[in-house]
Amino acid sequence: MTGQDPTAIGIDTSKPHPARIYDWYLGGKDNYPVDEAMGRQMLALEPRVPVMARVNRAFMHRATRWLAQQGVRQFLDIGTGIPTEPNLHQVAQRIAPDARVVYCDNDPIVLAHAAALLRSTPEGVTEYLQADVRDPDAIVEGAGRILDLGRPVALSLIALLHFVSDEDGAHALVSRLLSALPSGSYLMMTHATADFTPEESAAATEKLKAAGITLALRSREEFAGFFTGLEPVEPGVEIVHRWHPELGEPVPGQDDGVIPGYGAVARKP
Repeated sequence: MTGQDPTAIGIDTSKPHPARIYDWYLGGKDNYPVDEAMGRQMLALEPRVPVMARVNRAFMHRATRWLAQQGVRQFLDIGTGIPTEPNLHQVAQRIAPDARVVYCDNDPIVLAHAAALLRSTPEGVTEYLQADVRDPDAIVEGAGRILDLGRPVALSLIALLHFVSDEDGAHALVSRLLSALPSGSYLMMTHATADFTPEESAAATEKLKAAGITLALRSREEFAGFFTGLEPVEPGVEIVHRWHPELGEPVPGQDDGVIPGYGAVARKP
């Protein structure tokens, strides 16, 4: 990474961080040797990991576009990651200039780049919260100062929950976040899975665990459990790149094979 003193902004460069590894996969510059080293270990196990990262972002673009077209004007994006254009607010505000977007992450490096997330249209609003997904009460409180929680909100959890185990209350925190949102709100979510690559996934889980990173890969059925009580948007739970591909452009390097991850959007009744 260039242009930032990591110690000045509280970044621990002795351990890899998911947001910075993800940035390396996407070809970004906001990562450190420890992140690249872990990224290369993951590549040795699954060469498609960079494509998986791009596929997740492409899903976010398509789902955001679809939601804005349905009239959703408020978005809460948790696990934002290091800004990579187009960001969620740019996608939403191209369709609805008055869209309001709250980003949330717990990595100091994301905070250091938050200005890139705050370039809203004059009609809309973008804000950033420094908070952890494991503290949903703080997120709800902060978001409530910016969003009208009496009106529908799209809750975005892209490539995030596979870093939160059941023991850490993954389902409870999603339920808490959704409970604060009114009828007509949506959950948009992607999640990595071991369904198609069990041996490689087990090896990746162990390598990340040794580096202090939890990887809680879930099956299709387990992923679908996060949407219990919600009304699925067709086609329901789907391989990430197969969810409404007509709403976006193909990801470079993507083929018709199975990318090991699921995506879905569902409405709160």
